[in-house]
Amino acid sequence: MDKKWRIGAVSYLNTRPLLLGMEQSPFKERIDLIKSYPAQIAQDLLDDTIDIGLIPVAIMPLLSNPQIVSKYVIGTEGEVASVALFSQVPMDQIEKVYLDYQSRTSVALAKVLLTQYWKKEVEFLKATEGYMNEISGTTAGIIIGDRALASLKRFEYIYDLGLAWKQYSGLPFVFAAWVANKPIPAEFMEVFDVATGYGLTHLDEVIALIPASEQVYDLHKYYTENISYVLTAEKKKGLDGFLKLIQL
Repeated sequence: MDKKWRIGAVSYLNTRPLLLGMEQSPFKERIDLIKSYPAQIAQDLLDDTIDIGLIPVAIMPLLSNPQIVSKYVIGTEGEVASVALFSQVPMDQIEKVYLDYQSRTSVALAKVLLTQYWKKEVEFLKATEGYMNEISGTTAGIIIGDRALASLKRFEYIYDLGLAWKQYSGLPFVFAAWVANKPIPAEFMEVFDVATGYGLTHLDEVIALIPASEQVYDLHKYYTENISYVLTAEKKKGLDGFLKLIQL
């Protein structure tokens, strides 16, 4: 019997197009799909409990043999909407920042932008469950994923990290990529790409499967304007530049 590949994926709205082909096609018989939040999927790959993970790119330097195995990523050409610094006061008044525990990339990006782009010295606070309720006064917070989309009307000031990176670097950004820590057969990578790319050409089907209660944002706009799924040469430049910055 053929090996079942262990695939770790993030259970956010932004991954739904990438997962449709895995969950709705014969390809699903070839994999065990594990869903969690980004930092946990990253840890699973580090622990070798999965073969391929949609991981925060910030952990790639921690892997012994990291390799991006798909042309599809979670990226943005500018405003991403679902990764932002939320605050009730403007940037010049922020003194403390909660760092979302769910993604290492967003935390690393926030630190780069606060120090290099916004030129801010702040106290970083480790966030735990429910930290969003502590964002008030001069204490801001990084929120990612579906919770960020649900928070867009809740806070007075929103600093989109995808847009800020574009303004800082002139390049698009890659938040997460399908990464393996060992060689993957070319034949499997080929069918993997077909499966992950299926939903991107069937967005109406993707959106129709998402309960109305979870559609806290215009998902067609999100999938076509905010999230950019193909790993282009410019995204690779942005990724390489970001990884160099966080290793300094």
